[in-house]
Amino acid sequence: MEEPAKRAAFEPTPELVRPVPGPAPTRRPLTTSLGAVLVVLRVLAGFAWLGGLALLWPELTADVELDLTVDDPAAFTVALVMILAVGALVLVFELGVAWFVYRGANWARIVVMVVATLSVTGSAIEYFTGDQDIRLDTTLLTLALDILILLALSSRSARDYARRDRSLEWRVPPKRSDS
Repeated sequence: MEEPAKRAAFEPTPELVRPVPGPAPTRRPLTTSLGAVLVVLRVLAGFAWLGGLALLWPELTADVELDLTVDDPAAFTVALVMILAVGALVLVFELGVAWFVYRGANWARIVVMVVATLSVTGSAIEYFTGDQDIRLDTTLLTLALDILILLALSSRSARDYARRDRSLEWRVPPKRSDS
């Protein structure tokens, strides 16, 4: 019995884009479903973070002394609304991408993995430079979710499912009427 060939550590871009030859997987692998669920959990954690920011905003802005030309306390409120609006738009986009990951779109899987990689790398850089502690109440939850997303979506089964040749999928023909 021959052992399967080991997977290369680096695959060229044309190879990553080309559909996987052979029969298409018939069922969605657990890793793809789990990856989509983890992205949804990441979105929920993002909304929780935005809610916490909104609740703590008065405390956070009380210590800030800005040399504003217009002495308007509503400027901080406008800034909060803008931050919350942009954050909500990003999270809604990420929720849409989670749907495409669940449906098996390779571009969505790659986008999610790139964003998760950047997030993990950014957290590591901030930790090692001493700018940020990784604690349960700050970044531990989102960091753990990003790592789990990377593990799930970089699996061979998730890759094969996302890169499958959709032209080979079996489709149910429409019903014919006998009239």
